[in-house]
Amino acid sequence: MGMFLGSHHNRIDAKGRVSVPASFRSVLKAQAQPGEAFVILRPSHLHPCIEGWTASGFATLAAPLAEYDPFSEDHEDLAASLYADAWPLDSDREGRILLPEALRQHAELQNEAAFMGLGRVFQIWEPAAAAARRQEARARARTLTARRRAPAEAGEA
Repeated sequence: MGMFLGSHHNRIDAKGRVSVPASFRSVLKAQAQPGEAFVILRPSHLHPCIEGWTASGFATLAAPLAEYDPFSEDHEDLAASLYADAWPLDSDREGRILLPEALRQHAELQNEAAFMGLGRVFQIWEPAAAAARRQEARARARTLTARRRAPAEAGEA
């Protein structure tokens, strides 16, 4: 199974279309089943960015909903947050997708988009926000690594 790797910048045209990076297109095409959308986009719950999912990845994301009573408020809240703002999209022949206005507003996108690979999912950011997020993530990762190392080193002493 392919993964979404790397960071890429692409221009958004006047119609709101952006080219999906070639390496990301390869992953999306390889994992798509007949009749499925090329990609499913949704606003991130945590950040001002857009998440990009394969259809199978999105199904896995939504799988825990089955654990809730389908008539409960919890199920309805989770279903609404997952499905109501999700956009299944296909690309054109040039590999471009049309970014829905609501998603562009959520991510504060204007003329450029930064694609960030996160393994099984990718994100689309405003470029300066993407750079700041990568810097923040690296700093937090160093802290997490140091915390995980500390108990192991204490046991060795």
